[in-house]
Amino acid sequence: MRNRPRRKKPRSIGYFIGRAGIILVVVVVSYYGFCALLLASYNFISPPITGVQIQRLIEAGLVGEPLAFSYEPVSRDQISQHLGHAVVAAEDGRFFVHFGVDWKAIQEAMEDNRRRGTMWRGGSTITQQLVKNLFMTTHSSLVRKAFEVPLTFMAEVLLPKERILTLYLNVIEWSGGVYGAEAASQHYFGASAEDLSRHQAASLAAVIPSPRSRSPQQMGTYTRIIQRRMTQMGY
Repeated sequence: MRNRPRRKKPRSIGYFIGRAGIILVVVVVSYYGFCALLLASYNFISPPITGVQIQRLIEAGLVGEPLAFSYEPVSRDQISQHLGHAVVAAEDGRFFVHFGVDWKAIQEAMEDNRRRGTMWRGGSTITQQLVKNLFMTTHSSLVRKAFEVPLTFMAEVLLPKERILTLYLNVIEWSGGVYGAEAASQHYFGASAEDLSRHQAASLAAVIPSPRSRSPQQMGTYTRIIQRRMTQMGY
């Protein structure tokens, strides 16, 4: 008498959850591995495009609007020292001493926001803003923050501080479709980034928190505050 073939037991929910978990781990590890390779390569080359730039191109395409796109990465010696000093003074005063995340700045921001009763300021460092620009979008969420922190530490390991600052100056958005110091300098002042004056550099730094609604010419008060900070920091 021939044995009947055994019926396969139906797979449990636990099995599918386990398989999904394995796939998720593989995807996350692959994502971080890919980002690590890109960060290592950015020691020698400029990013051909960034996550935020892709976001803006998609947004413009979805609404059928043309997007003027200007992105001109340059070397550090082609960017005025004033701009680097102004951006550090405005965005991340402890940039050269922290390891990617400035816990003191985060605590200060939380206290300030609590007093004001609103999310008035954040505590993101230049390194955090760089990895957000490179690999993510401007949309804020807890998931993005969870991915951002490991990438921030990875960037600090793989890139020297000066290279992080150079990349940041070269990729950030300074107006609609305007990315990086050279494009911003040409857009606002008709001059090269290496020729920026101290005042012009501070006025560009003042635009960074809201580049699509601010312009250097409108930021007189904040520009003067940044220049005072630069003086206090010895710049």
